[in-house]
Amino acid sequence: MKHFLLIWLLGVLLLPNARGQSNEKATISGYIKDAANGEGLIGVSVFVKERSTGTTTNTYGFYSITLPKGKYTLVYTYVGYQRQEKQVDLTTQDVKLDLELKDEGVQLQDVVIRSQGEDENVKSVEMSVNKVDIKTIRQMPALLGEVDLVRSIQLLPGVSTVGEGASGFNVRGGDVGQNLILLDEAPVYNASHLFGFFSVFNPDAVKDVKLVKGGIPANYGGRISSILDVRMKEGNAKKEEINAGIGLIFSRLSYERPVFKGKGSFIVAGRRSYADVLAKPFLTGDLKGTIFNFYDLTAKANYQINANNTVYLSGYFGRDNFGSKQFGFNWGNGTVSGRWNHIFSNRLFLNLTGYYSNYKYSLGTGDDPKDAFQWDSQIKNLSGKADFTYFLTPDNQITFGGQYIHYNSAPGKAFGISAGQRTDISLEGRYGDESALYVANEQRLGSRVTLQYGLRYSLFRSLAPGDLITYETIVPGERLEPQLPGRRVESGVLETYGNWEPRFSAKIEVSPRSSIKVSYNRMAQYLHLLSNTAASSPLDVWTLSSSNIKPELADQVALGWFQNFKNNAYEFSIEGYYKNLENQIDYVRRSDLLLNRFLEGDLLYGKGRAYGAEFYLKKNQGKLTGWISYTLARTERQVEGINNNNWFPARFDKTHNLTAVGLYQLNQRWSFSANFAASSGTPATYPTDRFEIDGIAVGDNYFDTRNANRIPWYHRLDLAVTQKIRKKLFGKGEAEWVYSIYNVYGRRNPFSVYARQNGDNSLQTEAIRFAVLGSLVPSITYNVKF
Repeated sequence: MKHFLLIWLLGVLLLPNARGQSNEKATISGYIKDAANGEGLIGVSVFVKERSTGTTTNTYGFYSITLPKGKYTLVYTYVGYQRQEKQVDLTTQDVKLDLELKDEGVQLQDVVIRSQGEDENVKSVEMSVNKVDIKTIRQMPALLGEVDLVRSIQLLPGVSTVGEGASGFNVRGGDVGQNLILLDEAPVYNASHLFGFFSVFNPDAVKDVKLVKGGIPANYGGRISSILDVRMKEGNAKKEEINAGIGLIFSRLSYERPVFKGKGSFIVAGRRSYADVLAKPFLTGDLKGTIFNFYDLTAKANYQINANNTVYLSGYFGRDNFGSKQFGFNWGNGTVSGRWNHIFSNRLFLNLTGYYSNYKYSLGTGDDPKDAFQWDSQIKNLSGKADFTYFLTPDNQITFGGQYIHYNSAPGKAFGISAGQRTDISLEGRYGDESALYVANEQRLGSRVTLQYGLRYSLFRSLAPGDLITYETIVPGERLEPQLPGRRVESGVLETYGNWEPRFSAKIEVSPRSSIKVSYNRMAQYLHLLSNTAASSPLDVWTLSSSNIKPELADQVALGWFQNFKNNAYEFSIEGYYKNLENQIDYVRRSDLLLNRFLEGDLLYGKGRAYGAEFYLKKNQGKLTGWISYTLARTERQVEGINNNNWFPARFDKTHNLTAVGLYQLNQRWSFSANFAASSGTPATYPTDRFEIDGIAVGDNYFDTRNANRIPWYHRLDLAVTQKIRKKLFGKGEAEWVYSIYNVYGRRNPFSVYARQNGDNSLQTEAIRFAVLGSLVPSITYNVKF
């Protein structure tokens, strides 16, 4: 019945418009690419002068417009590229027109940092979306001189982190596990290297970065806070290209070139840190042989079979390794994505995707056969996905499709060996699948109003084998008691959840340079990241919804004003949002999440709310460019048995968050950049009194208050200078030096403040302020391209 209703809705969208189509119409369509490297350009504006209408290219650079038969002038524009006008004759038949846009070679005073078309922020129906151009990310100061995508998006409004070196990021009141991070449509479960100081995304292989915080379209699902959609480069289809960089912490190398006489291309990019190699001569005694490094490999290839069919294959593999003779620890992601783009007709476009994703971590003690411990955990999934785009008219663009995901979670394969006796303490794996169907329409109503509305239905099944165990609440807020022995199920479905997820956005143009936008979306999440520490770590547990763990749900509404000034040189926006969250997971006191068969008894469930306002001012043109953002927000939770059943701030709540980015191009050889970030301290729970056990003082929170205190404010300034080198490499190419200072004034920003026993007097407790970085961090990096 549910699937019938979805098909009926699709018919309602399609048939009335289809009946209204006249035979006296024709379609122009094609691909738009970068003339320098053959990469498809995302979001190119295609404007029809005579009709004052148009469209933009999709994720693969494809566009389509259906018009009454006649002769038209089409204008193709994209920031940083030469404007093109084409006379098109649609009087007799459809036209296929592929174009390549050339870099406009702008003068220094016309430098731009915009990552979308002019007026796109005002005229597009999208809101709560940030797009950061990879060229801009490269110019920003970075820790140890290494460009990092995730650290860069933390400078955008509505995005924060709990502290220096924390994995992941928080968006509009969500925890790090509520962000869907996609690399060429495959999910990445832990996007960090080196415990959060660097991300898994190699900037040499990244083409496009898009963060969606609200008004989430119907084709996305699976997480309730945000979508970080990262698209990889296809590889230079025009010429051979090599990029390399040598820094203090790691080096990188990428190679790309055309193949099959320009019908295809590929890129391979790798990175490897070498702190352990440099430190090796100085490691003696127990530290001898210690390893601490990370590496990753990113690759992508594409081949155009013919004008209507293109295939892509991409993959990522990375790993972090830390350990010594006594102890070892490693984690990493692996993804493979295969995609097929097919043009059924000049108005119907298909992207068919299949992917595999695996996140795995391991830890263990040494190789003593009589005394050892080993633990491996992973989550992997396979998925097939079909996304259709139907360009019905210039005023109606319909998208529809579906997805199937199979989950396989292994929370712990572990054993211990003591005195030669092996004990298996492994946990049984968990299985599930998720299916979804969606349909949506982007519709223009006149020249000023655009609507985007759609519906997604998701269905999750927890699959056998498994044990069905119920838990009884003895005392609210305390550990739940498992009712054993439970019921064993060897095959079939253990639990089923289904959710309708409506989506709606609207834009009203107040003037040619300003608009009002409003959006609503409902999201459902069936996969959960469990973490009871101050910040997410690689050892956190991913678990599936079950008979006890219900799907997390979120409803968000947002309202915004968007304004451009001085011929689009400046952009300004203010957005307010309110988010209601259900089935939010919390933890009993002293919860045990690792290798715990009865883990569900340590979980509590409550509701949440997040609300705030985001202010954003961006300068796009001139020698000095950049942006300033300020977010005023609150994020709260309410859980029975916690904080006397009152609302309390979430661990990642930040009331104030101010960031500023400045980029200054002095001349062709020298450029300067600066970042500044300041934010309220995150909440903390401190002891209100203490008691003694065997002469040792132990802190206690007598009134059961949760997150009633805050650690001190966070603030940091970073600076960087880039020097272009005129000397050619091997007679060609270019090079540059990047000098940077992270945390210029050496601020000891607190990651946490906690109480501990005094080392000299066991009956005294003291407050400890812990800072991950307590001084400035200078660096130098050498980049080459040829």
